[in-house]
Amino acid sequence: MAMSASAGAPRRPWEWDETEWRRHVGRVRAGRALKPASWPGGARCAVALSFDPDHETIPLRDNQVMPGKLSQGEYGARVGVPRILRLLERHAVPATFFMPAVSALLRPEEARGYVDAGHEVALHGWIHERTMELEYKHERDLAFRSADALERITGRRPVGIRTPSWDFSEHTLDITRELGLEYDSSLMADDEPYELLAHGEPTGVVEIPPEWIRDDAAYLNMDRYSAVRPYTPPRELIPLWRDEFDAARAEGGLFQLTMHPHVIGHRSRIVVLAELLDHIGARDDVWYATHAQVARYVWQEATGNGTPG
Repeated sequence: MAMSASAGAPRRPWEWDETEWRRHVGRVRAGRALKPASWPGGARCAVALSFDPDHETIPLRDNQVMPGKLSQGEYGARVGVPRILRLLERHAVPATFFMPAVSALLRPEEARGYVDAGHEVALHGWIHERTMELEYKHERDLAFRSADALERITGRRPVGIRTPSWDFSEHTLDITRELGLEYDSSLMADDEPYELLAHGEPTGVVEIPPEWIRDDAAYLNMDRYSAVRPYTPPRELIPLWRDEFDAARAEGGLFQLTMHPHVIGHRSRIVVLAELLDHIGARDDVWYATHAQVARYVWQEATGNGTPG
C-alpha cells in the first residue's frame, strides 16, 4: 500500500493515483462470459443447489467454545442434514456441499454420505477461517490441508472451492490455481458463469457466482449478542427465490442457491426449500447439476475442453 508523504501512513483511497486504484480493481476480474447457448438435453435452464455444512466451525473459529453456541451447529448435522438429504432424494436432485475440513473430520461418515448419495463435496476452508485476515502462507497451508483432508475422507479430490463467508484475499486465486481447482463459487460479478481473470490474464478457472440474495443466512441468521436477527419470515423467501428461478429460466441461464443445514434445516424453513423444489419440478426443461458439472459443461461449450483450469 502506498504511504502518505505527510504522515507516513497508508494513503487514503482518494489519495491514490490512477495506477493504484487500477491495480486493485484489476487484481481479479470477470473475464469471458460462459453462459452456454443451451443446457444438456435441451434444458431451458440449469439449477445448482449448494449447502455449506459449517456446523460447529463458525463458533470454533471465533473461540466460542461453550456448549450453547456449539449446539446450534450440532443441530445442522444432527437434524438439518438428514432433512435436506431426504428432500433431495425425493426430488432426485444432486447438490454441492461446501464443507469445512473440521466439519468433515468431526463427522467423516457425513462427508462420505454426500458422495455416496451422488452429491459433490467441495472446499470451504479449514475451520471457516476469515481468509482476508490470513497471511499468504497460512491461507495456502489451510487450503492444501483442507483439500487433503476431504480427499482422504471422501476418496475424491475436491475440484471446486467456496471461500468461507465468500472472503477472497489478494492470494486466493493464486492458491486456487496452484491447487488445480476447476471452479470457484465466491465472487459475484454476474448471474451466469464466467472465467476469472488475474491481472487481465485468463486463468481457466470458472466462476459459479453466488449472491447474498440467494443465501438463506442473509435472511434467517440469529445472534443473541448483536442486532443480527431473523427479521424475514421464512415463507417470504419463497416468492423471492421463485422469482430468481423464473427469471433465470426465462433468460435460459443458471439458478444457483446457497443454504446452510443449521439455517434452512429447521421445520419452519425446510418447507421453503420443499415448496421451491415443487415449483421448479413442475417444469420439464430444467437441468439439475452440481457446481462441478455446471463448470465442466460451460467450459466444454466455450472451449471444446471438458476440464477447466
